Amino acid sequence: MHQSLRLLGIGGIGIIRMSGKECFTVLDRIFTPKKPQSHEEIKGYSMKYGVIQEKGQVIDEVLVSYFKEPKSYTTENMCEINSHGGNVIVRKILELCLQNGAELAEPGEFTKRAFLNGRIDLLQAESVIDVIHAKSEREAKTSIKQLEGALSDKIHEIKQEIMDVMINLEVVIDYPEYEIEEITKQEIENMLQSVEKKLKRLEKTFDEGKIIKEGIKTAIIGRPNAGKSSLLNAILQEERAIVTEYEGTTRDTIEEFVTIAGIPLKLIDTAGIHEAKDEVEKIGIQKAKQIADEADLVIAIFDSTRELSDEDRQILAMIKERPSIIVLNKTDLPAKIDETTKELQYFSSSLLKISALNQWGLDALYSKIEEMFHLEEINLDQDVVVTNLRHKKLISKAIQKVEEAKKTIEQNMPIDICSIFIKEILEDLAKITGEFVTEDIIQEIFSQFCLGK
Repeated sequence: MHQSLRLLGIGGIGIIRMSGKECFTVLDRIFTPKKPQSHEEIKGYSMKYGVIQEKGQVIDEVLVSYFKEPKSYTTENMCEINSHGGNVIVRKILELCLQNGAELAEPGEFTKRAFLNGRIDLLQAESVIDVIHAKSEREAKTSIKQLEGALSDKIHEIKQEIMDVMINLEVVIDYPEYEIEEITKQEIENMLQSVEKKLKRLEKTFDEGKIIKEGIKTAIIGRPNAGKSSLLNAILQEERAIVTEYEGTTRDTIEEFVTIAGIPLKLIDTAGIHEAKDEVEKIGIQKAKQIADEADLVIAIFDSTRELSDEDRQILAMIKERPSIIVLNKTDLPAKIDETTKELQYFSSSLLKISALNQWGLDALYSKIEEMFHLEEINLDQDVVVTNLRHKKLISKAIQKVEEAKKTIEQNMPIDICSIFIKEILEDLAKITGEFVTEDIIQEIFSQFCLGK
């Protein structure tokens, strides 16, 4: 099968990629190099200038990159037509490719071929998606490490440690007359303890990985006119939310991403919490409460020029048991509440004073977030970090199987029972890298890709 695809949108350059046994044959039917040369003579990793033609009529001047099997992204013959980036030109070249024998690629098909042909494993293929969708430098760095095989290497290392002991285990099962069972049991016990320790270390990194990949979901809540939208605008350095002197301007949520210490913060500005006057306001307020309940972090903002109201006390009660930061806004004006206010003393360790209007106190807010989520402790240069929920679930399953295997030894059960759980550990780890995985899982993973990758 040979594929081509188009990259939608107007740009300086448009790229149409083909891969497969016959891709150069399709290319020869539409591409004429400036210096006539057959594709057999052209070396891989080279680029040729020429024209795309249809029935002798020039469609565009192009540069074509040649990649010859097995040294290509898919390990198959592959070419990329670099044309001018107008939609009309790109679409016309794409149509010519299809008319001359190419087939349109499915989402993720090029990376899927790279996986099926053994150039990358499934874990590395999934990291391609993460590189494309990275929202911060740290996420991109983690994804690149996984694409390079850092986590794959760690999984293979653990699997090899298991396999080294499985050899003796199989001997005991197949040849029970040899009296080496006790020695083998001790080896298995040592191996299981070592593997469990390594798997738990990987599992533990998921909390950090989730922050790196998904960011910190941060709800900004408060009464109307406390300064929620002003704070959002100050952090974003742009007028993203409408700010007026009138209460209830924000009736729905506004979501934006910002990066703090290399970690994306998903900021959600919510409707002001107060006694609603109409149904639309009531829906917005209910939504604000729900978002605050689901958020990783709540920034509760209060107008320091006003005494605490019943709505303010309701907000304080709402966030008492949640990760939260109390922000006293408008501190450039005479204050009526501060850290000595009775109701705020419980929150003294997470209370900050700012002026959203003057953008004063934002650095202290960023530092507090770093401190709360230990962002400075996430060391991507040394650690292998699990960021994918599928991988985390399989690691957790493998840990459960390790514990089951350990129980069989503690209870002096037949050694072949232990071997069943050890093989299941290997299967769970093989599912991460794709060595033992169903077609349905493969299809689900690659359906998340964009066309062209």
